[in-house]
Amino acid sequence: RAWMVVDAEGEFVSQRELPRMALIRPTLRQDDMVLRAPGMLALHLAINAAEQPVTVRVWNDEVPAYDMGALAAQWFTDFLSPGGSGLGPLRLVRFDPDHLRLSSKKWTGDLDAHTQFADGFAVLVTSEASIDDLNERLVAKGHEAVGVERFRPNVVLGGVDAHDEDRIDGVHIAVGQGGEADTAELRHVKPCARCPIPNIDPATAQSSPAVSDTLSTYRSDKRLDGAITFGMNAVVARGAGQVLRVGQTVAASYQFDGAGAP
Repeated sequence: RAWMVVDAEGEFVSQRELPRMALIRPTLRQDDMVLRAPGMLALHLAINAAEQPVTVRVWNDEVPAYDMGALAAQWFTDFLSPGGSGLGPLRLVRFDPDHLRLSSKKWTGDLDAHTQFADGFAVLVTSEASIDDLNERLVAKGHEAVGVERFRPNVVLGGVDAHDEDRIDGVHIAVGQGGEADTAELRHVKPCARCPIPNIDPATAQSSPAVSDTLSTYRSDKRLDGAITFGMNAVVARGAGQVLRVGQTVAASYQFDGAGAP
């Protein structure tokens, strides 16, 4: 996550406070990013644009960033706070690429894993089987099935059982024609505790508790003192800069120490 919306104090905001963020659709092009939202003119942002240096906060981390200017600020304030959100004027900021923000060493161990504006880790991994399992439970309770995009994963694994990502130590992804140099490695380091954001329908920005209520019946995770989890946070152990694409072959190593399943 290279861009982030902050309030007047430089504190990050998310769909937790502003569910309408789910309606913003970014499109990455070669030299710019285009943001579209209902009722708004498209906002074009140069990929490498750097405006005013600022310091912003993500949870407990203060990090350097670049304010993306008055036009972007007005666009986000107009769309996200049309009636006033109590957060004051909103600003869009871009992560300072020269800054190294490390994920928690408590979970990454001897690996210095970099991230940008993500909550704590660069990659989130889940599986097709996990979302299928959740949807079976939702439908059985009379609710509609949901899409995996509600959980905002970067990588969705096929060919595994439901929540096998909990039991996988890491994955090796074939990104080239063969050989170690053509392999990217992700290390699974921490279960992803879920906030209410998966309750928000990204098509409408409307929230209902069905997803969280259903997950609470079977996804309490002892590794996080009973928090409700879905998916695994991962870090890049090898292959930074490689490109991941849908359909690439993945090899996984499982852990069988009893710690991998809630």
